[in-house]
Amino acid sequence: MKAQLLINARVVFADHIRADASILIENGVIAAIDPDHASHAEVVDLNGQLLMPGLIDLHCDALEKEVEPRPGVQFPLAFACAQVDRRNAAAGITTVYHALSFANHELGVRNNGTAAKLACAVNQWNNRALVDNRVHVRYEVTDETAPPILSNLLEQGQAQMISFMDHTPGQGQFKDVAAFRAFHARTYRKTDEELDALLADKQRKAAGAFERIQFLAAIAREQGVAIASHDDDNPERIATVKEVGTTISEFPINQQTAQAAREQGLYTVFGAPNVLRGQSQSGSMRAIDAIKAGVADCLCGDYSPAALLPAALQAVDLAGLTLPAAIRLVTLNPAMAAGLTDRGEIREGLRADLIAVDEISGMPQATQVWVAGSPVLDTQYPFAMALAG
Repeated sequence: MKAQLLINARVVFADHIRADASILIENGVIAAIDPDHASHAEVVDLNGQLLMPGLIDLHCDALEKEVEPRPGVQFPLAFACAQVDRRNAAAGITTVYHALSFANHELGVRNNGTAAKLACAVNQWNNRALVDNRVHVRYEVTDETAPPILSNLLEQGQAQMISFMDHTPGQGQFKDVAAFRAFHARTYRKTDEELDALLADKQRKAAGAFERIQFLAAIAREQGVAIASHDDDNPERIATVKEVGTTISEFPINQQTAQAAREQGLYTVFGAPNVLRGQSQSGSMRAIDAIKAGVADCLCGDYSPAALLPAALQAVDLAGLTLPAAIRLVTLNPAMAAGLTDRGEIREGLRADLIAVDEISGMPQATQVWVAGSPVLDTQYPFAMALAG
């Protein structure tokens, strides 16, 4: 891998910006900042663009849609992994945790058997991928059949994060039975009779959920896998999930719960699409309000990887953040939440996961991307102008 010297960039460090800094990439890492000697390196002039760490996405289920773009219509898993890998590189995401749901009562790609095959496909593809693809297994806690499958994936190193979710009506995402029925009827085209059976079965199996959570969380802790809780809706739930080693609260639905999570030492994660749209799709807390209130640590792609970069930059104006603080929402903070100590900021010795960003017709775009020092994207926009200083 040839050394590269990135020059004439406005570099976004963890807590400040430096104009016209230069970065030496060598052997896959950031070898030096403003090096004295780099005559051996290929010079890459970034023409005043922003240079920032590669984005880290802790939760994105876009791969599921890549596999199954329509109900009952599935593409080959390797094909889907290849396509979403390219999409992440184009979005400036250099590390992605693909959120795969294990909820055997659901159809298609969220069936346990299909989800397990997809998890293995992600790990197989990662050997030749553009970005660092990881697996985030989402366990629907009312499913009695998934724990043996998930325990195997965890013990075999096929899952790098696990989250616990409970979509039983009356808490979390589904405020009532009507919301639950409407979602499943629309998404999976279930009849009223099928929905009645699904609800009854889900409520029956809720009794042993916490024991199953404890079982899987113990394995995750042994394997050093980050543990997250999903759609937390009150401080009591935060206290409960912390007991099993949870360090991440995904999509807390109100400010009180998000505040409790942070007070308990959990990292909070909100959706980047929520920022761009200005609202939650399920009526929960607006992500931008969480950022303003200081209870949001991270943004994630959720269902749209491309939303991550513009959402972070919009937080500068919408929430009054400094640019470094906004970029930490999608770089350093997610790295810390996931326990990744080798990336997430521009610092000597860390992985050279970097992106150059320009403004194209008012929209920030990743124009060049490096993953572990390898250039994986170089997009030339005609008539592009560097972001204003």
